Amino acid sequence: MALDLTSFDAALKQHYTDDMVENMVYKDNPLLAMLPKMESFGGKNLPIPIIYGNPQGRSATFSTAQANKGNSKLEDFVLTRDKDYSLASIDNETMEASKGDANAFLEAATVEIDGAIQSATRSLAISLYGTGSGSIGRSTGATTGTTTTLTNPEDVTNFEVGMELVVSTADGGGAVKSGSVTVTGVDRDTGIITHDAATAIDGGSGIAANDYIFVEGDYDLKIKGLRAWLPDSTPSATAFFGVDRTQDATRLGGIRYDGSALPIEEALVSAAARAGREGARPEHCFMSYNKFADLEKALGSKVQYVDVQSTSAEVGFRGILIHGPRGPIRVIPDQNCPDDRAFMLQMDVWKLYSLGKAPKILDSDGLKMLREASSDAVEVRVGYYAQLGCRAPGWNVNIQLD
Repeated sequence: MALDLTSFDAALKQHYTDDMVENMVYKDNPLLAMLPKMESFGGKNLPIPIIYGNPQGRSATFSTAQANKGNSKLEDFVLTRDKDYSLASIDNETMEASKGDANAFLEAATVEIDGAIQSATRSLAISLYGTGSGSIGRSTGATTGTTTTLTNPEDVTNFEVGMELVVSTADGGGAVKSGSVTVTGVDRDTGIITHDAATAIDGGSGIAANDYIFVEGDYDLKIKGLRAWLPDSTPSATAFFGVDRTQDATRLGGIRYDGSALPIEEALVSAAARAGREGARPEHCFMSYNKFADLEKALGSKVQYVDVQSTSAEVGFRGILIHGPRGPIRVIPDQNCPDDRAFMLQMDVWKLYSLGKAPKILDSDGLKMLREASSDAVEVRVGYYAQLGCRAPGWNVNIQLD
């Protein structure tokens, strides 16, 4: 009998390539990359003053103008920071055994630390489009066994294997149901999330139809993103960073444009015209990849592509150029943008305010790694303290596409 590979297996060496192991986690976050940033948000809070009305003592009759004198209308959004954390634990033996190219494809410490940073980055990037509630999806129907189908399959980009999820009937302002589930699988084609026993939710009743889904610990604690500054519907009298936005719902709460009944390219041009009427000069528009593809197909041979740089000029993105009444607008796809919305922004009135870089390794004691008290391992803590701010909400548009 000839010596074969099975018989000779114990004597065979394993060969490894020099190729890098690719990290498949989403890295491109255009809105986060392109936002202007201020990394010195210290102190108790940060006021953003805004003038939303001029003095109205004006009339063709002097005495009437004098009688009707009034002052400028001013408000200030008083920003406070929100927190977010991403922790990694690394076994000491594994960390030591994986050092050097000869021992492993990747160093365990590098994998876990980079992964924790990327997890925090993704959390921040998703939050930039949110209301502050922390929701990352919604169930389309009652859970079947251990699978939950998302109402919008495009929200699947917000989910990762290993996430611990909770649900609520309310998208903020309410409470989460008891219990949680762990994500064990993500079908990125169908938008179906697989998890462990759904009966762990709400005393055994499971995830219900139309429940909002959250990463455990996030409910109503995330930064106030675009849908908070430019809400889908007219803002209520509830104070937003101390401001009653009903005084002027557009100048204090942004422009809302319903383009759901229009072809996508017409919706964008009409929204740009609405922004122009308010004195805005929007230069960027963010939308999902799905809607970006619709725009690309609608424009056909008329499509004009454009390359856009981030504020640091280290990252670039490919977009489509459309022409508004006050200048060109660069439309950029972002997997974090809700599929039924597009956000047309004048970027120079926005800023991400943070206490140091966002995110960063939390090492105020000088230690990037902390020895774990009860195990032979070290812990790395990543996080950020930040808030999104806008000094002219009325120059930006929340566009409904579906």
